[in-house]
Amino acid sequence: MQIVALIFSVIIALLGEISPLWAGTFPTQMGIPSLAPILEPILPAVVNISTRSRVRVRKSPLFDDPFFRRFFDLPERPRERVAQSLGSGVVIDAHRGYVVTNHHVIDKADEITVTLQDGRALQARPVGADADTDIAVIQVTGDNLVAIPLGESERLRVGDFVVAIGNPFGLGQTVTSGIVSALGRSGLGIEGYEDFIQTDASINPGNSGGALVDLRGTLIGINTAILAPSGGNVGIGFAIPTHMMRQVVTQLTEYGQMRRGSLGVQLQDLSADLATAFGIPPHGAVVTKIARRSNAEQAGLRVGDVIIALNGREVNSARDLRNNFGLLAVGARVELRILRNGRPQQITLKVTAPKIESLDGAKVDSRLQGAIFSANDTDSEVEGGVIVSAVASNSAAASIGLRVNDQLLAINRQPISQIDDLRRLRIRRDELLLNIRRGDSSFMILIQ
Repeated sequence: MQIVALIFSVIIALLGEISPLWAGTFPTQMGIPSLAPILEPILPAVVNISTRSRVRVRKSPLFDDPFFRRFFDLPERPRERVAQSLGSGVVIDAHRGYVVTNHHVIDKADEITVTLQDGRALQARPVGADADTDIAVIQVTGDNLVAIPLGESERLRVGDFVVAIGNPFGLGQTVTSGIVSALGRSGLGIEGYEDFIQTDASINPGNSGGALVDLRGTLIGINTAILAPSGGNVGIGFAIPTHMMRQVVTQLTEYGQMRRGSLGVQLQDLSADLATAFGIPPHGAVVTKIARRSNAEQAGLRVGDVIIALNGREVNSARDLRNNFGLLAVGARVELRILRNGRPQQITLKVTAPKIESLDGAKVDSRLQGAIFSANDTDSEVEGGVIVSAVASNSAAASIGLRVNDQLLAINRQPISQIDDLRRLRIRRDELLLNIRRGDSSFMILIQ
């Protein structure tokens, strides 16, 4: 009995030591740990966004035939339908009325309505959007707006507590909690520039564009996507970190678009084997190709150089460098720290606008109308060839399934490696056979 009493007293003493630590993790309300004191001041900054867009309805040619319509007594049908969508947004500047959301939430919207926590519905105008990072800025005019303070996403660590705020399934403002599951997630194929915060805080349809906040009540991410094999939340959500969002928003509010530059190099990750061969630490991006007359060539970069830092920020991989360089505005000054033959050097250059040759698909064949084909710039992750840089909605190219960033390998079994190949192409068949590479897969599109 004395032993049991001793063990019990030790447990009581340990609980006495632990409880102050636990209480210090969360604020308390009536002596109970609660997130409410953190969230109440910032909840009004998270808004609901609803959009309306007019979508052209494709019809059978028979419905345009007056005889056919009279014979079957068919009523006149509208050629357009109204599509609606819901999402979330975050007020980041109450004075100017700037609201950040995802590009896909407002894409192609004709009307954007922002509903505040107090029930007010305000019409919004688009300020700028960037599909590659899935960030958009809209603006509203209203009194007593509340903005959320921006946090420092660079200081996040795996295991930090986070809270997701949004409008899932149109239910209204909803709060879920979790932790940071991983940092720097990329290679998911969700966006062109990926550096996601992964969290197990529930993020569901409608949360897109909502806030991911830390326990200081500061914004550390914009919720954007979930990994949901079964169609529902499985505890794997992704948010765009605030440090990336901040740089994109700066350009969108100033120029209405991202003005990205080109470094003019192709890169690969520095593998452990390469690092051993070079006799250097295993992090960085290896320069494998340099475009002629590019700013990289003029600044003195060489094939085989290992880039280990950009503007003082450590570079861990080729994608890491591409993400950080892609957020810089044209004209910005860049300091690269490199290793050349194992020796550190500093290279300074300016970000310049990319010079990419392109061709309208309609000039190749009328069935490709609406697509823009571009020479693959050296900075691209896809090596060589010709890529689809734009596809107009409701165009012939869109109807056959072409997407932005598709790589065109051949037409009618004639290899396509540069824009001049498309210009010289002579199509003499009724059929059009396209060889396409999309991500890690290749397939054919037959147009008759």
